[in-house]
Amino acid sequence: MNLGLGEDQQFFLDTTRKFLNAEMPIATVRGLVQNPDGFERDWWRRGAELGWTSMLVSEADGGGSVSGKGPLDLVIVAEEFGRTVAPGPFLPVNLVAFALGADGNSEQKAGVLSKLLSGESTAAWCFHEPNSNWRADGISTVAETAGSGYRLSGVKTIVEAGGQADHLLVAARTADGFTQFVIPADRDGVTTTPLNSLDLVRRFAHVRFDDVELAATDVVGSVDDAGETIDRMLQLAVLIQCAEMNGAAAEVFRFTTQYAFDRYSFGRPLASYQALKHRFADMKLWLEAGFATTDGAAHAVADDDDAAKLTSVAKAYVSEHVTELIQDCVQMHGGIGVTWEHDIHLYLRRATVDRGLFGGPELHRELISERLVA
Repeated sequence: MNLGLGEDQQFFLDTTRKFLNAEMPIATVRGLVQNPDGFERDWWRRGAELGWTSMLVSEADGGGSVSGKGPLDLVIVAEEFGRTVAPGPFLPVNLVAFALGADGNSEQKAGVLSKLLSGESTAAWCFHEPNSNWRADGISTVAETAGSGYRLSGVKTIVEAGGQADHLLVAARTADGFTQFVIPADRDGVTTTPLNSLDLVRRFAHVRFDDVELAATDVVGSVDDAGETIDRMLQLAVLIQCAEMNGAAAEVFRFTTQYAFDRYSFGRPLASYQALKHRFADMKLWLEAGFATTDGAAHAVADDDDAAKLTSVAKAYVSEHVTELIQDCVQMHGGIGVTWEHDIHLYLRRATVDRGLFGGPELHRELISERLVA
C-alpha cells in the first residue's frame, strides 16, 4: 500500500474495510462455498454503491474515482479483497467496465455499462483460450464477416464469472487484427460449462461460441483495432491480482506473527526462537517489496508510463514470493495449519489461483526480457 494515501483515499479504504469486515467476514465466505454464484447479488450491488466498479470509468460515463487516478484507487479495494478473501466478480467487471468506458458506443454505455456500474448486472471477459499463454497472440477465436454483421466461433476457458455473467466481452481475431464484442451471455450459440476452482468462492467457466451471430452494434470500439485496449486490460488484470495477493499475504503474516507470540513451546513463545525470527524477517522483506513493486506498477498504469514492463515486474515478483510466504506461514502453524478448520488455506487458495491467472512468474519474466532487448 502506498504510504502517501490522500485523505479521501484513506476514508475510502476505511469505508471499504468496515463494509467487508461487517458484511463479509471469513465465516460468511465459508458459507458461500456451496453457493452456485459464489457471492450474493444484493451484496455485490451494495459494494458497487461504494464505487468498486466505477474507478476505471470517466465521470462523463457515470464512473469516477476518489483520487482522479482510477488504478491507484482500484488497488485499495483489491488489497482489501485479498485481506478478507472476499467473493464477487471484482476483476472481470472492472475490466469490462474499463473497455466499455474507453471504447463503447453510446448504446453500450447507456445499457451494459450503466448496469455494471450500479451492480445491477455482471460481466465476464472472454480472453484466454485452451493451450494459449495469456498473450494476445494466443487468440484463435474468429469473428468472420457475415452480411452486415459477424459470425463468432471459438472457445474461451478459465473465464472468471463466465457462468454468472449477464454479458460477455469477447476478444476475437478479425480480418486485420483484434476486435472485441459485447453480447448477452444467453445469446444463441453460446455454451457455458462450469469449471472446478481451487478458490472456493470464485467461479470459472469454459465458454464455447458456435457460429454466434453478431450485429455491428455488438462491436466495442473499432473493428481490427482492439489490440491496445486488450494490452491495457491485461495490465489492469495483473495489477488487480498483485494487489489482491499482497492483501492476502499481509493478513496471513499478521495472524501468523500473532500466533507465534501466543503459542508456547518448551516454555517459550515460538516467536522467541532465532531460526523463526530469520524466517519472519525474510517474509517481511518479501511482503514490503511486493507492496512497493505493485505500487510502482499502479502509478505506471495510472500515468501510462512503462506500464507493460512494470506490471510484469510486479507479477513476476509478487506471485512467486506471496505463495512462498503463505506456505511458510502454514508451516509456522504446525498441524493445525493444514486443517480445513483453519482459515489459512483460504488465503493460499486465493494466492495460488492469482499466481497462475494472466500468466505466472515465468511468463512475466519472459515478457520483461523481451522488452529489455526490444
